[in-house]
Amino acid sequence: MNMRAAPAELSSTPFGIGQPVPRKEDPVLVRGEGRYTDDLSLDRQLYAAFVRSPHAHGLLNGIDTSAATAMKGVVAIYTGADLEGQGYGPLRCQIDLPNRDGSPMRKPVRMALATGKVRFAGDPVAIVVARTAVQARDAAEAVLLDIEVLPAVTSGEEALAPGAPLLYDEVPGNLVLDYQSGDAGKVAAAFAGAAHVARLRIVNNRVVVNPIEPRSAIASYDRKAGRYTLHAPSQGVFGLRNNLAAAMGVPAAKMRLVTGHVGGSFGMKASVFPEHIALLHAARLLKKPVKWTDHRSESFVADHHGRDMVFEAELALDARGRFLATRFTGIGNMGGYLSPVGPMMASLNIGKNSVGMYRTPLVEVLAKCAVTNTPPIGAYRGAGRPEGNYFMERLIDTAAREMGIDSAELRRRNLVKPAQLPWTTPIGTVYDSGDFPALFAQALEAADWKGYAARQRQSRKAGKLRGRGIGCYLEVTAPPTNEMGGLHFEADGSVTIVTGTLDYGQGHWTPFAQILSSQLGVPFDKIRLVQGDSDRLIAGGGTGGSKSVMASGSAIIEASELVIEKGKLLAAHVLEAAPVDIEFAGGEFRIAGTDRSIGIMALAERLRTGTPFPADLPQSLDVDHVFKAAPSAYPNGCHIAEVEIDPETGQVEIASYVMVNDFGVVVNPLIVEGQLHGGVVQGIGQALYEMTVYDEAGQLMTGSFMDYALPRAADVPFFSFASRGVPTATNRVGAKGCGEAGCAGSLPSVMNAVVDALAPHGVRHLDMPATPLAIWKSIHARD
Repeated sequence: MNMRAAPAELSSTPFGIGQPVPRKEDPVLVRGEGRYTDDLSLDRQLYAAFVRSPHAHGLLNGIDTSAATAMKGVVAIYTGADLEGQGYGPLRCQIDLPNRDGSPMRKPVRMALATGKVRFAGDPVAIVVARTAVQARDAAEAVLLDIEVLPAVTSGEEALAPGAPLLYDEVPGNLVLDYQSGDAGKVAAAFAGAAHVARLRIVNNRVVVNPIEPRSAIASYDRKAGRYTLHAPSQGVFGLRNNLAAAMGVPAAKMRLVTGHVGGSFGMKASVFPEHIALLHAARLLKKPVKWTDHRSESFVADHHGRDMVFEAELALDARGRFLATRFTGIGNMGGYLSPVGPMMASLNIGKNSVGMYRTPLVEVLAKCAVTNTPPIGAYRGAGRPEGNYFMERLIDTAAREMGIDSAELRRRNLVKPAQLPWTTPIGTVYDSGDFPALFAQALEAADWKGYAARQRQSRKAGKLRGRGIGCYLEVTAPPTNEMGGLHFEADGSVTIVTGTLDYGQGHWTPFAQILSSQLGVPFDKIRLVQGDSDRLIAGGGTGGSKSVMASGSAIIEASELVIEKGKLLAAHVLEAAPVDIEFAGGEFRIAGTDRSIGIMALAERLRTGTPFPADLPQSLDVDHVFKAAPSAYPNGCHIAEVEIDPETGQVEIASYVMVNDFGVVVNPLIVEGQLHGGVVQGIGQALYEMTVYDEAGQLMTGSFMDYALPRAADVPFFSFASRGVPTATNRVGAKGCGEAGCAGSLPSVMNAVVDALAPHGVRHLDMPATPLAIWKSIHARD
């Protein structure tokens, strides 16, 4: 198939591409009829609970299970020692990056249950299986751990300091990766010759993922087939099935993963977790299904966390404000173990995404990744993309203020112009499409940039501080990997789409059905979606990196073309014409230049129930197709926030929020706007509210919603949303991805607005979260 084919066309039909079709998924979910993993029960199932280390760091000298084993209902208790010798492999980091000296990064081994040493408070050390969930939890509390407590370290900077407690003997200085990218000599020369250099030390705060649905799983084992099945929330069953099989030491064919509805993930549920391996082990030995569901307090310490990095960010400019180079020198906190993509965010993705929509000629990233006594850092909505954009946008505002240039004007001077596309960045990425100056101008107009002074005067009269902030962003999405596009014409007259991306809140069913309806004219209400059973898939890259519509949408388009090819042969037989004379449009196969036709659904029905077709013709319209990997895409936009701050309390109110985005071809604008709302609110949460705090012993002090603040409906304004899409030719849909863009735009726009409001008090920078206390302190710091 031609990857440079024209993008999908917008449709004027009610359920076609580009129409704001309400989500088909919602009635079931709103009625409370969703089927999540914890809603599922299997015959004869047992229940599990996990014993976790109460200490952040220590030598695990012994585990006494005698009292717990004797408790009512307890069936079995397994420790790390019990899992040894069973053929299970480690939980693997999938990122391979070289150190700056060319040596490979260090990858300390993590097995499912800790032995010898625990490395964060919450590290699992044993699994208790009982006849009820309550019995399992009670017995887990009765397991006694002999832990020789060691000093703990929770920040990346402290972990790399001389004399810091060492987590691994094989990781000297706690340093797993010393990363460098970019031409250091040219960057140094650019800074040496710059007319101005803006510098900021920026903390990107650690956040707890907090999906609505905690993690859950039910493991079972078929002894006759020698085959495991795991029911668990995920972000794609095919890839996770393969990773699970590798961790269990069995061929992929011996593993099945099934996912029903998923209540949010944001990157976290894409990974193999220790609990999966322990549950599958227990199910095999006990010959019964074993179920486990996390509790919220357990999630706070056992799930992967997000963000957590500290960078010295630098921007070199000439006398006219043109960008010469950027340099980002920092530390990424990996937590106690490396997650599958842990090192990627503070290294690769900072470089790729900090470039943004600007003509910056040189970029250097110097990142050190350190292990600490905290939960592992994993992918979290954007996975380094919001961070890179945030660093750059804070630098631009700082440079504008220091040089006396309007912040909008400074950006305007450095935007890549349409005539310069395709634009190759110093990182090597190539922007193929977009109109950054026009999008930027539209955002300024929508935000009434020129009318700001009057609003600021009104705020001052009311005793408030008002500020405005721009957050331009350009993201490098994950490249779409091989993805299945199966189209099956069912006996009941429906058509099933089978694909390997997976909906964990985005609403895939509706836009995928719109694409299929636009391509084949299949009635919208006759379309089904299968995505959550690895046994139904022949390929699947899963959902993550904002690539789902690009991957599955392209697979559906290509599969539709194959259906049409088969259909023309069959329609020619039915209509008694030559295949070359058959045309297809609007769901009808027609003899060119005549009114003789047959609809695609009628043709499918005839295949099922009519006279058999000749053996040399296709016997069905069904197609199982694999779309081949495509390049990354570059969604971009401009978000502009205005805030009011009460100087007496430090309370921030977001007075207005405007965003204009380029997502290429938008399949369903209603769903896209909803995705942006969710992403923006998550960004607002990190900017103003969310903060993890550890004490000196490595205990999480913000371990519940009593201590850890999330944004509520009353904390956010109504959003102004507009699209200015320029289709990309790198995938068949022409889409660029939208799922994580809200975070990329909201972090810098909100924080730039907060700092702008505080500038009269001499505030140059404020780290996230900008809590009322932090703001009040910054106002009174010079008193």
